[in-house]
This record gives sequence, structure tokens and C-alpha cells, in this order.
Amino acid sequence: MITAKFIGNKIVSARKSVNLSQSALAQKVAISPQAVGKWERGESMPDIIVLHRLAEILGVDLNYFSEKFTSVELNSQPVEFKDLDIQENDVPTKNKKNNWNMSDSIWKNVDFSGIKNIHENFSSANIESCTFNGAELTSLQFKNNNFQSCDFASSKFNGSVFRKSNLMKSKFTDCSFKECEFFYVNFSACDFSTADFSKVLFENATIEKCVVNDAVLNRTSFVNTALSGIIFEGLMERCSFEKCTFSKVTFHHVKLVNSFFKYCDLKRIKFVDCEADRLTFELLRHGKADLSQITITKE
Repeated sequence: MITAKFIGNKIVSARKSVNLSQSALAQKVAISPQAVGKWERGESMPDIIVLHRLAEILGVDLNYFSEKFTSVELNSQPVEFKDLDIQENDVPTKNKKNNWNMSDSIWKNVDFSGIKNIHENFSSANIESCTFNGAELTSLQFKNNNFQSCDFASSKFNGSVFRKSNLMKSKFTDCSFKECEFFYVNFSACDFSTADFSKVLFENATIEKCVVNDAVLNRTSFVNTALSGIIFEGLMERCSFEKCTFSKVTFHHVKLVNSFFKYCDLKRIKFVDCEADRLTFELLRHGKADLSQITITKE
């Protein structure tokens, strides 16, 4: 079992091997030396995102922090999940209720396509270059996860909650996120084309350089979220943006229906060939948006 003391010993060994003091390591991670000291004494443990950063700084593979697991790779080609020889105490494990526990795991270049019956918690996992096509990932609690260069095409996340996680350079085309909630989640360079975000809440999130072509935005809420390098297209119905920041965001051929922007700087949004119902149009006018390319929808 991976414990705070185990991780602390790993950090001490790696830090000393590269001749870094606690203070120097703390500065590189942007935390206090006291926090590094607590890690190394086993009094606390960094989450998976910080471990990912520590691995980069200390020049080790992330698997270095795992007690028994080693990366699975075969000629740089994805290894199929069904071919893995999973031993007792390895992750994921299968319990008597036929649930896969994906928490506290490190996987690279593995094919999990079609996986289902995952345990309700999916936390502190580092997943890189893995495939989850058509996976059933509904009603899960994702926390402190790092997904990079993964393919989740046609997967279902309905009702799941994401907290303090990174989703980077991954493919989510044709995925269903209905009624999902994202808190303090960073999305970077992901493809969400044709994904369904109905009744989804983004709060304190960062969404940058993501593709959202033909995505379904219905009763989708963005609260205190930073959006940059994004082009919205299609229908946006009963959506809301509250206390959001925008940078290089374009609404292109968007039809806005009963949607509103509250406490947002609309001058930083570019509207191109858009239309809006009268109420939404008036709200945009009140927010001093550039209305030159927004027309009122005919009744």
C-alpha cells in the first residue's frame, strides 16, 4: 500500500540524487519548504498533479512513486486491457462486486475501450496515452486525476463529478457529459467535437485551446471560469456565463436562446454572424457587447 511515508522516502532519495535542497525543490514546485519537509517526514502527501510536477523536476518517471506498478508498453503500440496479466494487489483490482477500482493508479499506453463497472471513486490516477473508446464512466467521483493524450471517443460520463484534475491533449469526441460537474478542472488542447454538455456545470475551471465544434450546449453553466482560444458554434440554449473571463474567444454562427452573461467583460468576446432572441440580445447590449454581427431571431 502506498503511504505518505513511502512517498516521502521516495522524494528524499530523488531530491538528494539531483543535489537539491528542500528549499530549492520547494521553489521549483512553488510551495513552502515547510510543505516539502512534511512530505519527506510522511506527515502529508502531494496529490497526483503535484507528483507529476515532482517527477519532471527530479528527473524520474512518475512510476517511480508507485510501490509495485511499472509502466506497460509494447513497441510503442497500445496494450489491450484484456491481455494484461493483472496480479493480486495490482491496480486496477476487481472485487467481489465486479467493480474496477482505478484510483491511485498509473497507466500508460493501455487500451481500456468498453470498460465499465468502475468503482464509484476514481481519484489520484495518472493516465497517459490510453484509450477508453465507448467506456462507461457514469456517476463517478474523479479527483486529483491527470489525463494526458488519451482517447475517450463515444464514452459516457453522465452524472460524474470532476475535482482538481487536468485533462490535457485528449479526445472526447461524441462523448456524453450530461449533468456532470467540473470544479477546479483544467482543460487544455482537448477535442470536444459533438460532445453533449447538457446541464453541465463548470465552476472555477480553465478551458483553453479546446475544440467544441457542434457540441451540445443546453442549460450549460460556466461560473468563475477562464476561457481562452475557443470558437463556439451552433446552438447555445439556456446557457449562462457568470464571472467568467475571456481571451481570444469567438462565437461563430451561434444561435443564442435564453442565454445570459453576468459580471463578464463582453468586450473581449468576438461575435461573428450570430443571432439571439430579443431577451438575450438586450442582455448582451446591457453588457456592452459588440452587437454589429448579432441579429435578433425572428419570432
